[in-house]
Amino acid sequence: MVNKSIYPDEFSYSFVLKSCTHLKIGRTIHGHVIKLGFDLDVSVGNALEEMYGLCGKNGDGQKVFEEMSMKNLTYWNSLISECTQNGNPEESFWLFRKMIMEGLEPDSSTIINLLRSSVALNSLEAGRFIHLLIVFSNLGNDLSVNTALLTMYTKLGSLETANLLFEKMPEKDCVVWNIMILAYNRNGYTKEALELLMKMGRSGVRTDLFTALAAVSSAAELKSLEMGKQIHAHVIRNGSGYQVSVHNSLIDMYCKCGNLKSARNIFDLLLDKTVVSWSSMIKGYVNNGRTCNALSLLSKMKMDGVRFDAVTVINVLPACVNLGALEDVKYLHGYSIKNGLISVISVVTALLDSYAKCGCIEMAQKLFDEEEVDVKDIVSWNSMISAYSKHGNWDRCIELYTRMKNTKLRPDRITFLGLLTACVNSGLVKEGWECFNEMQEIYSFQPNQEHYACMVDLLGHTGHTKEAVDLIKSMPFEPDARVWGPLLSACKTDSDTKLAEFAAEKLINMEPKNAGNYVLLSNIYASAGKWDRVAKMRVVLRDKGLKKTPGVSWLEISGRVHEFRVADRSHPESEDIYTILGSLELEIKMNSSLHSPDGSCTGFTEVHLSQELKLNNESAENNNRLS
Repeated sequence: MVNKSIYPDEFSYSFVLKSCTHLKIGRTIHGHVIKLGFDLDVSVGNALEEMYGLCGKNGDGQKVFEEMSMKNLTYWNSLISECTQNGNPEESFWLFRKMIMEGLEPDSSTIINLLRSSVALNSLEAGRFIHLLIVFSNLGNDLSVNTALLTMYTKLGSLETANLLFEKMPEKDCVVWNIMILAYNRNGYTKEALELLMKMGRSGVRTDLFTALAAVSSAAELKSLEMGKQIHAHVIRNGSGYQVSVHNSLIDMYCKCGNLKSARNIFDLLLDKTVVSWSSMIKGYVNNGRTCNALSLLSKMKMDGVRFDAVTVINVLPACVNLGALEDVKYLHGYSIKNGLISVISVVTALLDSYAKCGCIEMAQKLFDEEEVDVKDIVSWNSMISAYSKHGNWDRCIELYTRMKNTKLRPDRITFLGLLTACVNSGLVKEGWECFNEMQEIYSFQPNQEHYACMVDLLGHTGHTKEAVDLIKSMPFEPDARVWGPLLSACKTDSDTKLAEFAAEKLINMEPKNAGNYVLLSNIYASAGKWDRVAKMRVVLRDKGLKKTPGVSWLEISGRVHEFRVADRSHPESEDIYTILGSLELEIKMNSSLHSPDGSCTGFTEVHLSQELKLNNESAENNNRLS
């Protein structure tokens, strides 16, 4: 058969070996079996064991059996591992059952692969079954098995079980500590993550790059600058500070803690900047209100030839919106099309929102219409509804809402927030109540603080203050500042100082350092002509050392951004600007007779405006003297 170049298969070898009683011939056949790889076959292995038994070599037969079992386990593990890595977790468990039926015991490799498959299946039940196998095997003290088991529990959200397992583990290396710290971070238990980090330090286990990343992330979430500085020093001492990923995390941490100077220092000293470095710094500037710096950094990024990614575009668009820089939005839109970023739905949504906020609702609608129906998710629909709601276009909002429901998409709480905002901006009380009731009765959504705030705002500014108060009283939870704020603001319409004082008291208790609440109450007193109380509020502000954050706005002209602040005379053309403001004041006074039968300015407009301009001028002069 061999001479004719016809090679035997596993069945041929099994048959021949079972018939062989000559040891020398049997060993020759065994050699052929090994060369051709048939020694992994169960039937061939059994035949070899039987052959050695017939030849009086039971020891050799036992050795073949043991080698065959080990090789077969390796073979099964390779199959299970391949299925796990190729995204076939169900197949992994099917192979495992078949392996058990063959009489093989799982080893650490089998268990680890099955735990990974449990995660892929998102099945805590499967993971617990594997945990049971570990308990009844001799693998309970295996570090790699325990690490995989811990990973499974943390990824499937069973943090309590993971913590119990972690505490009972006889051996913990750096990887094990990192898994638990990251799990706490991922689930919002930032303080617990930092406590575990300190415990890790006391245990003597040396930290690594991933520990540093987790620690910096925890400090960022807590906005703890002091803790962040300590971690920064620690990672530098341990050598992790030279990793670009750690530098990027530190930039993000310092930005979240409001220390932009330290963040920028790290950024500037970073030689191997990645697109993540640029995006983190830009996002930090935007989130801290430093819009001009964000756009300036974007320009530098362009000059340095750094390619933007989707995250960069999404991070910088709010800066363009704050400036009303429509041309920059258009540039980023064109860049996204040219570089294939327009296929990322979050980029489309961010562009759509930016166009709407810049007042270019037509371009936002065009972007929305260009998206295929099956690609549009709830975020896209909500963004478009929100865009029209800001413009008070109720008809377009309700049209989009109806179209969205026809696509079988279920509205969420944000959808109804957009609809309620449209009602507020359009003064539609009846429609507002309909939306507020529909979200509860049809979709079983419990309104949150923002929904109640919208309704209070709507009722308050349409003269239904009593209904607004009744709604607040009916809330199933304690109203927060988002609800009391609109009520206080509504009191300005009818100069209801009694209700204003009640709402202001609630707000001041919740936000004792927010000067805006005192200023709003002061304006309501002024509107009611109670100047003694206005003076009293100024004394309160002074005694508490509170100052209202000066308003700031930006204007882009011919590619140059101009920044303006209240009472600021630093602009080179400030004299001309204040001259024009004075002319506007005079024009308002001259036209005030249109608003009042006796020719006087209604309410406190004339007095208040004159006082404000005078105060602003005095404040500016005072600032200049201080400088």
